[in-house]
Amino acid sequence: MTLNKEIWTKQDYQKFIQYLKENADSTYKDFHQTLVPDMEEFLGCRVPFLKKIGKEIAKGNIDSFLVHNTHHYYEENMIHGIVIGSAKIDFKTRLDCIRDFIPYIHNWAVCDCFCANCKDFKKNLESGFVFIQELLSIDDPYAIRVALVLLLDYYVEPSYLPKIFKILNQIKKDHYYVKMAIAWLLSICYIKYPEETLPFIKQNKLDPWTHNKAISKIRESYRVSKEQKQEILKYKK
Repeated sequence: MTLNKEIWTKQDYQKFIQYLKENADSTYKDFHQTLVPDMEEFLGCRVPFLKKIGKEIAKGNIDSFLVHNTHHYYEENMIHGIVIGSAKIDFKTRLDCIRDFIPYIHNWAVCDCFCANCKDFKKNLESGFVFIQELLSIDDPYAIRVALVLLLDYYVEPSYLPKIFKILNQIKKDHYYVKMAIAWLLSICYIKYPEETLPFIKQNKLDPWTHNKAISKIRESYRVSKEQKQEILKYKK
C-alpha cells in the first residue's frame, strides 16, 4: 500500500485500517495486552511494523493523514505519535502537533514509544524544556508522564539535573504510571550521574513507594556496581 501520500481520502484511510488488520498477529496481541492494561481496542500489529509505516506516512502530507485518524485502535494512536515524531517539520510546529496528540495518549506504551521518537528535543533543549513545564501543569497523568519520559530521554545531563530534581519534588500526582516514570527517571539520573544524584536520594519529598521503587530500579541496573547497589539500600524509606 502507498503510504507517503499527498492527499488522503476517507476511503484511503479505510483501506489503511484494513491493511493494519491484515498485518496483525494474534499471538502477539494476546501477549502485548497483558503488558498494557489501559490499552484501547488492539489489532495486534507489532511495534517495528508500526514504526516502519509511520515513518513512511511522515514522508507525505501528515495533516491529510491525521485528519482521518479515528483513534479507535491502539495502533492508530501509536502511528499518530510516530508520524508527528518523524515528520520533517520545524520544532514549533511539532510542539503544536504534540499538544493535539496528548489527549489520545491513554497508556504507557503509546507515551514511551512516542517520546523516544521525538529526537529533535536534543537540538531544542531550552524551548523543549519550556514545553515540558507546560505539560507538567496539565491535570492528566499521561501528559505528566510524557513530560517525565521526555526528560528521561533527552535531559539527563549535569546542567539539567537540578531542574529535574526540583520537578520531581513538586509532582504530587498519585497515579501508578506517573510514579513509575518518576522512579525510572530518578534511577537513570543516578545511573548516569551517581555523585550528583545521591544527595537528592538522601533527601527528597518523594513518597516512600516511589522513592523505594527508584532504588529498586537502580539496583536492577547492570551499570551500577555491587558496592553502589549495597550503599543505596541505606537510603530506603
